[in-house]
Amino acid sequence: MINKRAMIRSLTTSCAAWAGGLLLANATYAQSSPSLSPAQLSMPQPAPGAPMAQPTPRDTPYPGTMKLLVDATDTARGIWHVQQSIPVAQTGPTPGQMILRFAEWLPGKHAPRGDISGLTGLIFSANGQRLNWSRDPYDVYAFRVDVPRNVRTIDVRFDYLSPTREAEGRIVATPIMLNLQWESVALYPAGWFTRRIPVQPSVLLPIGWTGFAALDGARTIGNRIDYGSTNFENLVDSPMFAGMHARSWDLGNGVSLNVVADEAQNLNAKAEQIAAHRALVDEALILFGSKTFDRYLFLLALTDQLGGIGLEHHRSSENSRDTDYFTRWDSTGSERGLLPHEFTHSWNGKYRRPAQLWTPDFATPMQDNLLWVYEGQTSYWDLVLGARSGLQSREMVLGEWARYAASYENMPGRNWRSVEDTTLDPIIAARKPKPFATQARGEDYYNEGSLIWLEADMLIRERTGGQKSLDDFAKAFFAARTGDWGTSTYDFNTVVTTLNGVMPYDWATFLRQRISGTAQPVPLDGITRGGYRLVYRETPSVYDAERMKEGKVVDLLFSLGLVLNKDAVVTNVLWDGPAFREGITNGTKILAVGGLGYSEERLKAAITAAKDGKTPIELLVEKGGRYRIIRPAYSGGLRYPDLEKVGAGTTPIEQLLQPRRPLG
Repeated sequence: MINKRAMIRSLTTSCAAWAGGLLLANATYAQSSPSLSPAQLSMPQPAPGAPMAQPTPRDTPYPGTMKLLVDATDTARGIWHVQQSIPVAQTGPTPGQMILRFAEWLPGKHAPRGDISGLTGLIFSANGQRLNWSRDPYDVYAFRVDVPRNVRTIDVRFDYLSPTREAEGRIVATPIMLNLQWESVALYPAGWFTRRIPVQPSVLLPIGWTGFAALDGARTIGNRIDYGSTNFENLVDSPMFAGMHARSWDLGNGVSLNVVADEAQNLNAKAEQIAAHRALVDEALILFGSKTFDRYLFLLALTDQLGGIGLEHHRSSENSRDTDYFTRWDSTGSERGLLPHEFTHSWNGKYRRPAQLWTPDFATPMQDNLLWVYEGQTSYWDLVLGARSGLQSREMVLGEWARYAASYENMPGRNWRSVEDTTLDPIIAARKPKPFATQARGEDYYNEGSLIWLEADMLIRERTGGQKSLDDFAKAFFAARTGDWGTSTYDFNTVVTTLNGVMPYDWATFLRQRISGTAQPVPLDGITRGGYRLVYRETPSVYDAERMKEGKVVDLLFSLGLVLNKDAVVTNVLWDGPAFREGITNGTKILAVGGLGYSEERLKAAITAAKDGKTPIELLVEKGGRYRIIRPAYSGGLRYPDLEKVGAGTTPIEQLLQPRRPLG
């Protein structure tokens, strides 16, 4: 029998001796190896080489028309098979080379978001022979192709692998519908303005599907759609929605509502619902006084399978909403600001665009500094048009503005970061979630911009005795020749000059203080000048109630200082709030309230009970396998923001939200 105790004692002694010897050896080695001075350290020099020269885009016609065929029938796997033929024009740094690019900087995304990672199986050929190519290691969106003498056309083949799960990116294909974004399935020659590069696109859809895109000259044969020749800039600005279940409604004035859905029953819209969308078109045309399109397609996917999207284009939207958009109309008012937002962008963002946000191609970096006009004023008009058209109730709009105001009243990040600096957030943060967002700030040029433009409107109304308003600015600033869907650029001075044309005032200082300054007062002046005040109630506004129900969240940001998802996991923490001071971070889970299992009702009851200043809020929380009991020091009760009317009579905000079109 083996004596285990003796064996363990022997092994312990041996290991100790080995360890001691190792320590002695290391000490001896250290003594024999003196450290080197900084001047003696190995220091490399830059390797020879330089970035591949990229041709400067020129505003001249490209010699020839590209042909593009996208086989989008493999929706089960989300793989698009691409064939392109591109007329040859030398663009490389040496004879016989051509530079082709994948779109990088994309309008509407305000950042370099071209999904080049999905491009696979790339093959260039000419006259049946494969061509050599290399990718620019400094600019991975550029491909240098060696072109033999006398070759007139390059043939390109590749597959675009779209995400098949959320962790890989936004889902753009399901067995029922797809969202084809042309920038993901085409290369273009460097060295030209993209508006000067002709392209003739075609697409193969699954049999029986209907496709919608704001492209002209469509000819359908079987499941193939051939479009007329357009330019590459317009192609990228004209995405497609297609699906097995589809329906279209004429809204008048050259505008249509085109919907694809997960199920046919999702398309059961009532006449009054379509009438509200028709009223949106009427109200927008009255507001802006002109049409910045020859025709416009609302593209809307009603789905819980396709990835969500809200993106603007000059002659179409590119939007998705939940499947119950029509079928639970009375419960989806908070979702119906998206179409007014994107429609407004046809004027604000697509036709009128900040000069440094317009670029001649998809390689030139954009400068986002004026997004507080592009997106901020659009976020103002989407609420106004939502109310004027009846797509949203006045109470819903007031609740949303209340939410904005309370957010900035409780946002310490405003002390260090300006609204203008947040316009760079799409580039800085890539629209990812942040820890402690109230301190970091995000893309606040949208919602804080909305409140600043509300203040400008109310100030104009007040000083002109109601004779002028921001409506007058809209007509002057976004005025266009009917059907002009080109682009007219502007700068900060253009905005100031137009405002002064409506009402003389020191608008430059007004805007610079609110946009460029830090530690500015909470933007409440538009609300107070408009006849309301921000208050906090124990029950949520109609906007917050619906938003929390639809989003399956418990929002206690203005009381306990946190937001929970449907699984009781924290998704937002108020900087220096009660939860923050207890060490709560995103990802923490609440397991119990007062010794009993978690429920939303139990948590709210505990917050209410603590109002007596004696009853503690006791929570069992877990993160990373560590459990704690915390007792946040809070006794203020439930707090939800709302706007309360001050005085009697019709307020300026109520006048703002009234319909402009003739009724009846």
